[in-house]
Amino acid sequence: MVIRRSPMALLRMDKGNMNYLETIAYLHGLTDYETKRVRRYTPEVFDLSRVERMLEAVGNPHRQFPSVHIAGSKGKGSTASMIESCLRAAGYRTGLYTSPHLHTFRERICVGGMKIGRDEVVELVEELRPLVRRMPGLTTFEVITTMAFLYFARSKVDLAVVEVGLGGRLDATNVLRPEVSVITSISLDHTYLLGDTLGEIAREKGGIIKAGIPTVTAPQRAEAIRALEEIGERRSAPLVEVSRDWDYEAGPADRSGQSFSVQRIGAGGSELDGEYWIPLLGRHQLENAASAVAALDVLREQGHELPVAAVHEGLRQVEWLGRLEILSHDPLVVVDCAHNPYSARTLRSALREWFPDHSWVMVFGASMDKDIAGMLEALVPISDYTIVTRANHPRAMAPIELADIVAGVGGGAEVSLNVRKSLERALAMMDPENGLLATGSIFLVADLREAWARHVGTPVPDNDDQ
Repeated sequence: MVIRRSPMALLRMDKGNMNYLETIAYLHGLTDYETKRVRRYTPEVFDLSRVERMLEAVGNPHRQFPSVHIAGSKGKGSTASMIESCLRAAGYRTGLYTSPHLHTFRERICVGGMKIGRDEVVELVEELRPLVRRMPGLTTFEVITTMAFLYFARSKVDLAVVEVGLGGRLDATNVLRPEVSVITSISLDHTYLLGDTLGEIAREKGGIIKAGIPTVTAPQRAEAIRALEEIGERRSAPLVEVSRDWDYEAGPADRSGQSFSVQRIGAGGSELDGEYWIPLLGRHQLENAASAVAALDVLREQGHELPVAAVHEGLRQVEWLGRLEILSHDPLVVVDCAHNPYSARTLRSALREWFPDHSWVMVFGASMDKDIAGMLEALVPISDYTIVTRANHPRAMAPIELADIVAGVGGGAEVSLNVRKSLERALAMMDPENGLLATGSIFLVADLREAWARHVGTPVPDNDDQ
């Protein structure tokens, strides 16, 4: 969402007394690496001392609650949502910090499953603005992280589940000393920042491993797991590896969800061994779910009360929108936030498994800093017709440039100026054997979900335009 500010609004922002939308504009007016490309992930750019000073100035709220800290290239949000849902089902007052958001900034900071209120966002920012003025260089994410930790502390959460924003080692969230760290699947993403090899990226993600604190890792390729094991050994941090210390197996699945079984290997197993069901599609979600169960098992061993029934209920009730999500069965409309070649290939495999009789009319939009050719190489072959467009976000690539990239991978694309028109055109091009697939970025998916709601006359998701 682009917020245009009038001269009167700018005056109010100068003097304080901002409304909610002006507050969000103020946050993004700080150095914002979600909208600006930086050259390298280095201490000169990503400096933990800034957020440490900010947190100290407000009483170090991040030390006032236990936490679970999650890094990785893919599956961070899903895994965080699963762990938080299980903790909440067990009766804990939970905090959940994730990014980026799908529809509204308030999704990033949740307590007890509820988004932070607009008034609370405004009040927290007003409180922090004097500190921001005194501490030059603070970034958008550093200020939001401070807001989240302050909100969690004041809300007296029992446990907070916190997702890394970028990388791990130098991420603002890495001030935490969690009960358990989790590293989800690592792939070649943000290579211009984090490194050109899996080992380099794994070392950045593995920067969240703390001395003596257990870390759960999803199945990793050899180069990545070696890097994580080296860090764990160096820091005397126990490493729990799904596929080595935990095993999982896929069970029956349909379009409402899937079952799976999970088992701790050796040491007498775990009380959490057993069969579970999640309402999320895609077999890749099973490694996220197995990682979540393994992390919950670590929390149980540390003395946190987590009944087996609560873990079953939490996984059954988990919600993570925009990830292989079916918006409609007739016509079939599917959205997915795949934003790199690895996730695009994962999406392609999942579509073939869950919808074997369908080909796709694809609506595609992506951010300029992504490996767009790599994504399209995976997705164009399964698309009967491709429409390229742009989401309402400053990083979105122009549709005409996307069309050139589609041509470069051997396809053809229709250019559409916005997501609403893309949806209308896609529906017009579909036949009974087609589904509509919208993918390429979280921003594209958000716009498509809102456009679909308007198209069918259902309530538009809570968003920052309302």
